[in-house]
Amino acid sequence: MQPPTAATLWRALAALGMGLVAGTLGTVMHRAVRPWGLLVCVALVLVIVLTARAWVGWFGYVASVGGTFVAVQVLASGGPGGDVLVPADDAWGWAWVLGALAAVAAVAFVPRRWVEDESPPTP
Repeated sequence: MQPPTAATLWRALAALGMGLVAGTLGTVMHRAVRPWGLLVCVALVLVIVLTARAWVGWFGYVASVGGTFVAVQVLASGGPGGDVLVPADDAWGWAWVLGALAAVAAVAFVPRRWVEDESPPTP
């Protein structure tokens, strides 16, 4: 395995940012329009993580997953006034967290040929 280049590190940082956006939007909006808000938010996580894996590779995949779950964890914890965006006894909150986890796991098992460009051999 080759060491990451500067371009790979910048792309991974962008993938981390995309993951943070997906986790933030999903945590805030998963209960907006039931059940479509939840489905759209899980699909957003799936698309962003898949895009990061196709764009940067495994390094970008890990960065986007980390960003997604950092945002979900921070926003799901109690705020200073005691309010929570993802209550522990709420089925919609559990569906959001487990749906995001399932989307991330699905991208991990996507075959490599779906996300990597193979250049034809040069004669």
